[in-house]
Amino acid sequence: VRWMMYWIVFALFMATETFTDLLISWFPFYYEVKMAFVIWLLSPYTRGASLLYRKFIHPTLSRKEKEIDTYISQARERSYAAMVRVGKRGLNLAATAAVQAAAKSQGALAGRLRSFSMQDLRSIPDEA
Repeated sequence: VRWMMYWIVFALFMATETFTDLLISWFPFYYEVKMAFVIWLLSPYTRGASLLYRKFIHPTLSRKEKEIDTYISQARERSYAAMVRVGKRGLNLAATAAVQAAAKSQGALAGRLRSFSMQDLRSIPDEA
């Protein structure tokens, strides 16, 4: 549980830091403060990640639980429909490619089959 809290807090920190890094990276000792914050999150003595998770993240997630569940179910339905659509397109493309390849090679195949006339086959000696 402790590691789950840490990784959730760290992921949110990294997501916000990606956008805010451009604005505040010029502050003196910015990188040192950022490193100290990550150590504070990770330290078992300070339990910073646990503190932030229980104070801010968990209450927010609890309040918005129904909205999150609705969004997940909608995403599941949309992803299923998208996969069916992509699968149909893929099968159509594969079938079209197979038909085109068969049509292109039909001339070569017909010429090869014509070369085996019955007279050619009769000229082969029987081994019986």
